[in-house]
Amino acid sequence: MLIRRETPADLEGIRAVHRAAFAGPDTAPGQPPVEVGLVDALRADGAWIPELSLVAVGAGGEVAGHVVCTRGRVGTAPALGLGPLGVLPALQRQSVGSALMHAVLGAADALGEPLVVLLGHTGYYPRFGFRPAAEYGIVPPVPAWTEHFQARALTAYDPALRGPFTYAGPFSDL
Repeated sequence: MLIRRETPADLEGIRAVHRAAFAGPDTAPGQPPVEVGLVDALRADGAWIPELSLVAVGAGGEVAGHVVCTRGRVGTAPALGLGPLGVLPALQRQSVGSALMHAVLGAADALGEPLVVLLGHTGYYPRFGFRPAAEYGIVPPVPAWTEHFQARALTAYDPALRGPFTYAGPFSDL
């Protein structure tokens, strides 16, 4: 498995990953999960950071997973919002998601980013150093998210970075 930046040739594979990874009983028949359109909308937004849209590619060249971080803000200071992270169902629980997480966090750190936030499962993301965002003084955009709203400080983190978090614009359209 190779982790690398996405290329234009990967777009359909990325859509297929998120379509399969997020399909569920709440998905309307014939409609893709919201994550498929979200990634496309983020890619068209000024918050897109190409260096932080990564794919996991199998031996045959197929896209097996995808993760993206986009520009967000804590107050007026730049930070990152992570998500979505998707892996083809047949490859879940085989460390593909973990490899993508380690790669995107390392890339974000190398770019000098201070902090990554996400809304996610509290049993999964702490293994990557995520803690409740409230411990950092970071407030989610929706108060009901507090329990699942998590943050991961990177090397450039400054403890003065506190306040409300704002995701990239396309997240508001969900």
